[in-house]
Amino acid sequence: MAQPTSGGEIKALLSYLRVQRDHVLGILDGLDEEALRRPVLPSGWTCLGLVRHLALDVERFWFRAVVAGEQNVIDWLAEAPDDAWQVGPDVPAEDVFDLYRQEIDLANAIITATPLDTPPAWRAPGIFSDWRHHDLREIILHVITETACHAGHLDAVRELIDGRSWLVLTE
Repeated sequence: MAQPTSGGEIKALLSYLRVQRDHVLGILDGLDEEALRRPVLPSGWTCLGLVRHLALDVERFWFRAVVAGEQNVIDWLAEAPDDAWQVGPDVPAEDVFDLYRQEIDLANAIITATPLDTPPAWRAPGIFSDWRHHDLREIILHVITETACHAGHLDAVRELIDGRSWLVLTE
């Protein structure tokens, strides 16, 4: 059985990642500011908070800090409060979506410029104990999984807010 070329593999991984990112943005399409900021589940997170978490704790952390080792991002992580899930009332929803899209664009540039077998440039001290991803390929798979999981959370919350579903399969 022939193995996929690196170019084909990276295109496939980026395609699956794009689908999940699009799901996150698509399931929230049409919600107003009030609905985006309303906590629906007992844990208290909001749709906007989850998108901000994906931008900062997922896209920025994994690709710009871990994969690329961008020192300014690593320094920012060391000093940033642990509040990625929080969106201030003065921050417009569109700013949060723009941040997510910007981090996606920056992540995609890193992914396309980095061979899949490249080991992480930085490992966050004290985070994840001994659990480590060995290369970009594993990190992309992790981000696909995390993004898909959160897209599912957003599916459930959106259905609770107004009954809308992202994808309904019928016979």
